[in-house]
Parts: sequence; structure tokens; C-alpha cells
Amino acid sequence: MSLNENNFQSTDELNATFAQSIVDILTAGINENGRASLVVSGGRTPKALFNTLSKVELDWSKVDISLADERWVETDDDASNEKMVHRELLQNNAAAANFVGLKTEHDNAKDAVETCTANLAKLHTPFDVLILGMGEDGHTASLFPCSEQIHQGLDQGARRTYLAVQPTTAPNQRMSLTLPALLNSKNIFLHLTGDSKKQVLDKAVKGGDEHEMPIRAVLNNADVELMWAP
Repeated sequence: MSLNENNFQSTDELNATFAQSIVDILTAGINENGRASLVVSGGRTPKALFNTLSKVELDWSKVDISLADERWVETDDDASNEKMVHRELLQNNAAAANFVGLKTEHDNAKDAVETCTANLAKLHTPFDVLILGMGEDGHTASLFPCSEQIHQGLDQGARRTYLAVQPTTAPNQRMSLTLPALLNSKNIFLHLTGDSKKQVLDKAVKGGDEHEMPIRAVLNNADVELMWAP
């Protein structure tokens, strides 16, 4: 496990520095491969970062953007990660990016796994930048502890890329990238704010059952850059 901690005094400082790091990585990817990819998490924490990132100078037309997970609700629902990304990130300069969402017309996420997997071909892989969040229970993406699907989601021997998840501790069915798909990233960032999240992370770093705190599975198998502010 390699966790490189970047701690900032304020979220403004974090967002400015983080946005520039993302731009540098994506620019290098474009220069090397002609395209680059950015996979992000939803929720409230990244909104300000996305707003900052949307305004930076970058050849966004050569950037693919997608989600690490999605709540299985309509895309105009306030709980939709896609809606938040469109409002906060796919604006200003970043409006030129190629966005590949996870929500399909299927009523059940289980029926959409094959479609999501096929749509992955629209993204440049391996992902140049993956931005993960973490819940107070140690979940990341929509890999929730003690869910019926957690063993499948963390199984590195399986070839599945996406997994339909029914959380027992959160609303809405979900679609989530599996652990091996998350690990297929050149640069993995963990973006957290607040003391309580830092305390949860400190607990995860100390070790324990990955199925009880799925963020441990990422930390145990990848080099991760922590971007944290109070």
C-alpha cells in the first residue's frame, strides 16, 4: 500500500492545486496518446472542485469523462451523479469534453451491465485520472460494506467491469465500477474533506477486512494520492 497524503489548509487551496494536477496529467495523456480520460465520483464533496476544473484551459475536446458509479434514478433527479456532473463540471471550457454516463433506459441496473460494459469502449483506457470519494462507512464508488454484491465487486479474478449494487445502508440501486476496473487507472486520487472522513481513512489505513471497509481494497492494491482539507 502506498498512500501519499496531500493536506491543505482550505478547500479553496485544495481545489486550485488539485485542478492543476489533473490538467497536467490529462495534458500529458493527450500529448502521448491523442486522448485522455477522467473518471469521477459523485456526491457533494467534488462540486466545488468540478466548478474550478471546468474553467481551466485544456483541450477538453480530447478528454473523455465518466463516472465511477451512478444511482439508478432518472438523470434529471437531484440524486443523479450525471446531473451533478453536467451542472458542475461539463460547463465553461469543459463543456467540450466527451461524457459517457452510466444510466441507461433499463429499469433495473442488473439489466444494464452489458450496455455499460460496451459503452466502456467509448472511453480512453486505462483511465488517466480516477477521482474517488469515501463514505463514513468506508465505501468507495458504490462498493458498500456488507452488501450482497461486495464479494463480486472486490473479486480481482473476475472479468466483470461493472456491477449492479443494492446497498443495505443507502437509498437507490447503483451501478458501480468493480475493484479491478477502478485499479485500471494510471493515477488514483482520493478526494476528502472534513475531519470525520480523515478519521475514517486513518482507521482504514490501519488494516482490517476489505469487505468491511472497501476503501481498504483500493489502498491495498494501488498507489493513491490523498487530497484532503478540513
